Amino acid sequence: MQTDIRLWSAERGAGAPTLLIMGTAAQSVGWPEPLVDRLVEGGRRVILFDHRDTGLSECRDFAAHPYSIDDLALDCLAVLDAHGVGAAHLAGASLGGAIGQWLAVHRPDRVLSLTAIMTSPMGNDPGPAWARAFAGAPPLDGELPAPSPQFLRYVTSPERDPLGTQRVLHGDGLPFDEEAARDYVRRSAERAVHPEAAANHDLAGRRWTAARRAPLGTITAPTLVIHGSADPLFPPAHGEALAAAVPGARLTVIDGMGHGFFSPGLPERVADLILG
Repeated sequence: MQTDIRLWSAERGAGAPTLLIMGTAAQSVGWPEPLVDRLVEGGRRVILFDHRDTGLSECRDFAAHPYSIDDLALDCLAVLDAHGVGAAHLAGASLGGAIGQWLAVHRPDRVLSLTAIMTSPMGNDPGPAWARAFAGAPPLDGELPAPSPQFLRYVTSPERDPLGTQRVLHGDGLPFDEEAARDYVRRSAERAVHPEAAANHDLAGRRWTAARRAPLGTITAPTLVIHGSADPLFPPAHGEALAAAVPGARLTVIDGMGHGFFSPGLPERVADLILG
């Protein structure tokens, strides 16, 4: 698979290839070292990469070179090709989980298994639910819920900062590992060639294509959905809807987990689920 953009990637370990796909505006360092170490110790060849417009990968003017989740999925195939991998286990967090769904639907030959972490069905458009929540209107029947009121208040606050964002996403269900979160924020700042470019992921996420709206019922790869009971961005109904839409999918809800990995022991627990 060819892509016209340069992407940074690396790999560790040996064994079954496992591609880790990070979320919106997040670099590969968003995968905690204890999680990666556990996968390597468990016999996985772990492939990490920075999405376009993040970290050490190439950045471009979005207005001149717009893209969608479809393109981010094709970038994943280019990374696998560059590492000489035909098919891999995929583990995606947040937006990365939606990208994994896209690949499982449209390129099943490249997907050995799918682990979708703290994400939503790829065809769900959250915009209307967000708009109703901001307006104080009740959700529609059957609509997947908007983020928590606390999160919505935070995103409209002028006091936002990278560490504060991680704290709010983490929620109050599990202890917050502030040292690990600070390290992530620091490493992300040090690696970002053009930090402002990461905002393009939000623009890409608002571009809807027929491929993104494809039904999930065609997925044949063994699928595990991991979701937190206290996720403030995607409340548990999102994970439940995803697991219900994928034939044979298993749902594991981690009590107290929010939208992130910054809690002692949580990265290892997630890694063990991926290995399983």
